[in-house]
Amino acid sequence: MLIQFKDYLTFENIYLWVNLGVLPFWLLLILLPKSNFTQVLVNSIIAPLILGSVYVYVVYQSILLDENIFDILLLYLSLDNLYTVFATESFLLIFWIHFLFLNLFLGNWIVRDAIKFNIPQGLIVFHLILIYFSGPFGIFLYWLIRVFYSKKLKFHD
Repeated sequence: MLIQFKDYLTFENIYLWVNLGVLPFWLLLILLPKSNFTQVLVNSIIAPLILGSVYVYVVYQSILLDENIFDILLLYLSLDNLYTVFATESFLLIFWIHFLFLNLFLGNWIVRDAIKFNIPQGLIVFHLILIYFSGPFGIFLYWLIRVFYSKKLKFHD
């Protein structure tokens, strides 16, 4: 049975499952941000544990495929190296999981911060959707709203 499960865990299937797996967390953040259920589920160790485990599994599979894990460091040297690193399916999946995790973390932070500053949920929905698709742009626009509602221009928290 474990061998059949391992055969099912292709990089393509992992990609599909992590994309589907983060959706309930995002839906909770968008639809029920103040719910205790959302706060417990999204602020808990559940999402990091799941995504972290998948991340470690993909790194492990990369090592088993004799891919040099240290080639990831080459992406900082040139844009051509970035293309080369992302041409490897396992490295691309590692970075995609990284992207999903960080955007979920940002979305969670925005919800907690918006509750703290009494920012209306209707304004936050738009920013959460932007963060889901493009983290930096969504956080920038949220910061502009936050400055208005907090009535302070703070560069740290």
